[in-house]
Amino acid sequence: MVNLVLVEPEIPMNTGNIARTAAATGSVLHLVKPLGFDISDRAVRRAGLDYWHLVDIRVYENLDDFFSKNDDGNIWLATTKATLSYSEALFTDGAYILFGRETAGLPQHLLKKYATRCIRLPMVGGARSLNLANSVAVLCYEALRQQGFPGLECSGIANP
Repeated sequence: MVNLVLVEPEIPMNTGNIARTAAATGSVLHLVKPLGFDISDRAVRRAGLDYWHLVDIRVYENLDDFFSKNDDGNIWLATTKATLSYSEALFTDGAYILFGRETAGLPQHLLKKYATRCIRLPMVGGARSLNLANSVAVLCYEALRQQGFPGLECSGIANP
């Protein structure tokens, strides 16, 4: 299992796409407030998120609330500021992968505290970053690949 943690996400479409990734992979989606959008039942229905009921979503008031309820021993922080490539990380069962706000990333104090647990997606020089939903999908599937895709169907039905 993988825990996908969005710290103060701002863009509802990104979180919707990430929720779809969580639903398809059986990952837990953790949302750390403040959120830049509404996730009430009415708002979710209006947005047409027909997979929302398949997502294990946990919401926290702030980072202190998140860390008081979750162990940080199996944590990875996704950031463009890291020197370690995501391919060098060892994602074990129950890993938490933290992602920051679309406009600002993760708070500096976290990056400093977990400096050896910061990972990045390699990119060409001058590229700012990938879209948050794309980054989450890449790292989620890498973590699941390392674990042998537990509980996931790895083959489809071939077309005749």
